[in-house]
Amino acid sequence: MAETEQDETREPLYVVPPVVRAVALLRYVAAGNRCRNISSAAKALNINRTTLIRLLATLEAEGILEQIADDGGYRLGTGLIALASEALNERGILQVARPFLKQLVQSLNLSAHLGVLEGREIVYLARETPNSHLASTVREGTRLPAHATTIGRILLAELPAASLRALYAGQVMESFTTKTRTSLAELETQLQADRVRGAAWSVANFEREIGSAAVAIHDHQARAVGAINVTGHASVFAEDSPQVEKIEHELKAAARAMSEALGYRGWSADQL
Repeated sequence: MAETEQDETREPLYVVPPVVRAVALLRYVAAGNRCRNISSAAKALNINRTTLIRLLATLEAEGILEQIADDGGYRLGTGLIALASEALNERGILQVARPFLKQLVQSLNLSAHLGVLEGREIVYLARETPNSHLASTVREGTRLPAHATTIGRILLAELPAASLRALYAGQVMESFTTKTRTSLAELETQLQADRVRGAAWSVANFEREIGSAAVAIHDHQARAVGAINVTGHASVFAEDSPQVEKIEHELKAAARAMSEALGYRGWSADQL
C-alpha cells in the first residue's frame, strides 16, 4: 500500500514535456487551427517557434498530421485516424451501440448519439442521423461541457455526491442559455431530478430550438460507462408534445438492451 501511494505521488514527474506539447498541438489542429502562420500558432500554444516546426515535421513524418495541398497548413492525418479507429473499436460499448442508434433514428426520426464522460466534458463516440435538415451536426470526437448537455447530466447524476463536488470545486460553469445551471447547487438539484426521472431532458437548454433526452448505459459491474441521447427540434421534446412518451419509452428500452448486452442485470422492478 505504501509503495502504491508513493508511486501515485511521483506520477507527475513522469510526464514528458515534448509529448505534452505534441498532444496540445494535435488538439489545436483538431479544433480547426491549420498552423498556416507558425508564429501565431506558436504563440497560441505557448511553444517555441523552432520547437513547433520540429513537432509539425515529426508528426507529419509519422502520418499523424498531413499538409493541406491547396489551402496550406495542416490537418489530422490518416495515421491518427487509424489509431483513433483502433481505440474506438476496443470499446465494447461502441460496437454494441451502433445498431441501437440506428434503430432509434428509424423509429423516432431523430438524431441519436453515444457519448462518454471525461472529466467535465463529454466525448461523442458515435452518431446516427435521419434524412432531415435538422439532423445533428455533432461529429465523433466532439467534446462538449457535461453540465450543460443531456448526456453529460445523466452521467454526472451517476457520480457520488463527493465526486461531483470535487469535480466542480472552484470551477466556472459556462452559461449557454438562460436554462444552463451555472452553480454547483443548481446543478445538483437538476441532477437529482434527472436521477428520479431516469433520463436527462432538455428543451433548448443548450442550443436554441434544439431538444434532447439522454439515458445512461451500464456495464456488468453496474458502472455508467456511457449514455445515449436523441436530439431534434425543441418542440418535439416539450412536455406537452405527443412524442415525449414515445421518445422516453424507446430511449430507455434501447439503453436497457444495450446495458444487458454489456452484462448489466441490476434493473429494479419499476425499471423493467
